[in-house]
Amino acid sequence: MFGGVNPKQVNAMMKQMGMSQEEISASRVIIERGDETKIIIENPNVTKIEMQGQETFQVTGDITEESAEVGVSEEDVQTVIEKTGSTEERVREVLEQTGDLAETILELSE
Repeated sequence: MFGGVNPKQVNAMMKQMGMSQEEISASRVIIERGDETKIIIENPNVTKIEMQGQETFQVTGDITEESAEVGVSEEDVQTVIEKTGSTEERVREVLEQTGDLAETILELSE
């Protein structure tokens, strides 16, 4: 860890300075960004560090990034068609715009 310093000594020094460290068990970490993208960290190693009353998390792992595009499921399309009698093309268009099943049904029922 620190060149030639015993890990037990490091932990003792951290404790004296009011710092603590804890490993957190996690299978995946997702960070949702404001621009509707997500950073996904698979197989993460998560460490919580507490110092002077503040908690900080250190995360390492296999990182991927994906955009949060709205997905339209076939089940949703069929449900809206049954409820509204609209065409599949129109249903898909409105579902992609709204991203919400109930809102799409209401809009196409007007």
